[in-house]
Amino acid sequence: MEAKKKLVILSSRGLDDERGTVAWTIANSGLASGLDVVVFLTSTGVDLVRKGGVADVRINPFDPPLNELIQNFKANGGTIWVCPPCAKVRGYTENDLIDGAVIKGSGAMHELIKDGAATLCF
Repeated sequence: MEAKKKLVILSSRGLDDERGTVAWTIANSGLASGLDVVVFLTSTGVDLVRKGGVADVRINPFDPPLNELIQNFKANGGTIWVCPPCAKVRGYTENDLIDGAVIKGSGAMHELIKDGAATLCF
């Protein structure tokens, strides 16, 4: 059996830009197409996985709400990594993040890329 192809999505956008939602929409589409998807969050993207950070948030013109996109991503097997310095500067620990979001350094992302993962950046 052939291993699933991997996709790494690096997202530095949060509620400040609709690209924060675009990243999650594409991440979910990647899972639906059979890819193994990791979202690596940096900068304001980290705020999207803070507990309560996106409850009922909708960034026009996107639907469903951002929280639903993130929950669907997790429920369908997606992986969420959070940049350690970006979390630290905001005072976040893993206890401040939604279940399933893990603070993990960029070295893990680099390993996936060295092993052939495709990449997208938002």
